[in-house]
Amino acid sequence: MAAHAIRTAKAARVHHAHRRRGSVAARGAAQQPGKLRTIGFAGPSTRSAESELVAAFAQRLHELGWIENRTVVIEYRWSEGRAERFVQIAAEFVRLNVDVIVASGTPQVLATKQATSVIPIVFARVGDPVANGLVASLARPGGNVTGLSSQTDDLTGKRLELLREVVPSLRRVAILANVDNPFSVLEVGEAQAAARTLNVEFDTLEIRRAEDITPAFEAIKGRAEALYVCPDGLVNANRIRINTLALGARLPTMHGYRDYVEAAGLMAYGANLPDLYRRSADYVDKILGGANPGDIPVEQPTKFDLIINLTTAKALSLTIPESLLLRANELIE
Repeated sequence: MAAHAIRTAKAARVHHAHRRRGSVAARGAAQQPGKLRTIGFAGPSTRSAESELVAAFAQRLHELGWIENRTVVIEYRWSEGRAERFVQIAAEFVRLNVDVIVASGTPQVLATKQATSVIPIVFARVGDPVANGLVASLARPGGNVTGLSSQTDDLTGKRLELLREVVPSLRRVAILANVDNPFSVLEVGEAQAAARTLNVEFDTLEIRRAEDITPAFEAIKGRAEALYVCPDGLVNANRIRINTLALGARLPTMHGYRDYVEAAGLMAYGANLPDLYRRSADYVDKILGGANPGDIPVEQPTKFDLIINLTTAKALSLTIPESLLLRANELIE
């Protein structure tokens, strides 16, 4: 009798949380009695690297009435930027028959899409979902995939311009990218085109695994005067090593996101990632409420951040122009 009372109270809490958000019929039909909804959260890097993003996602879910381990279960998995882990995690979520999968980064989302055409997939960030075949269009994604585009390639030229503001004499830049990531290949092309426009020569450092990073730096010793880093799960998991090597080689670095600058990178310019992860929770809420992912438009960033690490600038004996300091959203000291 007591166990029955506990189950009844639990069901009442779940029903109450659903009713507060509306669409009671759709949510009630999709949920089996006594079974919590399950979200599979696939992180492209590591838990420590993405802790702020996980917190933003979980906080927004909480605001929408989804309380972890009370009204929803979140299964977290981390790939550390390794391609084989993308496939393993996707297969595991299919076996677990989760209600929705949240994934990030083009390679991980592609692997997840290949694993299932039935389970809804929300990407918290990918560079160009149309160009990489994840969705049919931004307005009408179609299929089982939708989410948020980080528009990284659109920002490539701007990043190189900012780098040259800090290094006005810049004549040669190295471009570091994981070429197993289809989007990074697109971004390399954009970076090369932007370098040509700025009359800057370039070296492209192609990596596919963590072991390729040190040899890549050896290849540009004494050649490049700055480093453009294409953001990616593998690169993110190894961002401390990349920035340490860059500092040792006296190379100012340009990144896509704040966490790279926190790890001693010089600068980053890109979409505000915590905001994207918060918004991805809204997608999950809609899908758990019965919405079809193919009908939910892909959204683009509304917040962009310029972050500068002044400690790194000092270590490189660089003077950041006053105009750039005034434009920065955050200065790390």
